[in-house]
Amino acid sequence: MKIGLIGTGRIGAFHAQTLQNVPGVSALVVADADTDRAASLAESLGLRAAVSIGEMYAEGLDGVVITAATSAHATLIHQALDAGVPVFCEKPVALDVPGTIGVVKRAQAGSVPVQIGFQRRFDAGYRAAREALRSGELGWLHTLRACTSDRTPPPAAYIPTSGGLFRDCSIHDFDILRWLTGREVVSVYAQGANRGAPFFADGDDVDTCAALLRFDDDTLATVTATRYNGAGHDVRLEVCGSEGARFVGLDDRAPLPSAEPKLSWQRAADPYATFMERFHDAYVAELGVFIDVAAGRTPSPCTPAEALEALYVAEACERSRRTGEPVAVADVRATPGPAAPEA
Repeated sequence: MKIGLIGTGRIGAFHAQTLQNVPGVSALVVADADTDRAASLAESLGLRAAVSIGEMYAEGLDGVVITAATSAHATLIHQALDAGVPVFCEKPVALDVPGTIGVVKRAQAGSVPVQIGFQRRFDAGYRAAREALRSGELGWLHTLRACTSDRTPPPAAYIPTSGGLFRDCSIHDFDILRWLTGREVVSVYAQGANRGAPFFADGDDVDTCAALLRFDDDTLATVTATRYNGAGHDVRLEVCGSEGARFVGLDDRAPLPSAEPKLSWQRAADPYATFMERFHDAYVAELGVFIDVAAGRTPSPCTPAEALEALYVAEACERSRRTGEPVAVADVRATPGPAAPEA
């Protein structure tokens, strides 16, 4: 199969390396609005860089992987659907709800599969926790605690196009909580703060956030995120039930130095530095499934419609942060807001 990859930044380069080793991929061609960056990646990996995205499609593709800036996602998905090419796109689908709805409607109206990149669904720990919960082993669920903490912040230039901390980062937690529980979030209360570099506030964003979620069965969840976690990249989930619990992310690289003097270990010797380290195996599995999706062997495991549900929660949190009030997710569905201007 011949696969195209659009966007050759950090995650694009990582996915390009992964795709080279995925069974069934016989050729990989890359493209980027920054043609020099695409050429540099192609040279380093022994690939070919297309002069333009249009040229790449003209060659004939069996699938395309989109890892460009968030602000370009919706346009690039529509372009892939125009070409009739199965598409994998990193989350989120678009910067806003109206743009996401547009993609959802377009995808549902046709037969070309679209897979959105929520890689935690393919992580062994999250899958084991889901199985334990769904089997009844944990009893009834009462509390979920999720955190996503970057070790170091992204570049200042990334913030204006990211969609904000809830849409860019915590949306992974919102998706995995829905996927794991099979329940819907009905209301949120969220707060944000800036204690770090001024470019977050300058970009109308926050560097740290916290949200309280209520699900439709009255299960409660807390979701926190920060761009400044000096101990290391930390992504965990506590799944607490009436009969038991599961803790995702407690491996030998979890950046959890203990304050307890009697504990035999104090901190991980080699804590995770990036999300790509933390979820390497999940990314590999995710892209392997996409090749099956593109080949018609399996349906998309994460459609734009499912990504929209996570975005509704992220949008509700952003509204709550700005107003200081709880927000019902139903209100976001009823008044999705204006579409963001195209980049």
